Amino acid sequence: MAAAVTVIAALVIGVPTGVVPTAFYARMTPVLWWNYPVWLAGSVLEGLLVATYVRTGPAESDEAAPPRPRTARALGAGLLSAFAVGCPICNKPVVLAVGVSGALSHFAPLQPLLAAASVPLLVHALIRRLRAATACDVPRPSLLR
Repeated sequence: MAAAVTVIAALVIGVPTGVVPTAFYARMTPVLWWNYPVWLAGSVLEGLLVATYVRTGPAESDEAAPPRPRTARALGAGLLSAFAVGCPICNKPVVLAVGVSGALSHFAPLQPLLAAASVPLLVHALIRRLRAATACDVPRPSLLR
C-alpha cells in the first residue's frame, strides 16, 4: 500500500507542478535542485502515512465507535510540499493573490521555507500516527502450539 500511494503521490504532486516533465504541462520556471528531494521525500512520507490507515484484519468490535482519523494535518503538509515544489508563476491562487511579479519576488523566496516546513510536518504526522497505532499479536507457528 505504501509503495502504491507513494507512486500516486509522486504523480499527483510531480505532474501538475512540472517536476515530472510531461506533454500535459509546461513549467514556466526551471525546476530547482532542491525540488527533487522535497518531492520524493513528501511522496514517500505520504505513502507511509496513508499505509498506516489500512487495516489488514477485521475491525475490532467495541461498544464505542473508534475515533475518526485526524488527517487534516497530513493533508495540509502534503499540500505544503506541492506548493513548495510548484512553479511560482504557474500557481493560479498565488498569481491571483499577488500577481506574476509578486509570485516571483515574494512567493518564490518562500518556497524553500514551505519545503523546510512540509517534510518535518509529514515526519511528525507519521511518528504520531505510528505511536498511536495499536499493537497486534504475532501469530505463533503451529509447531510451538
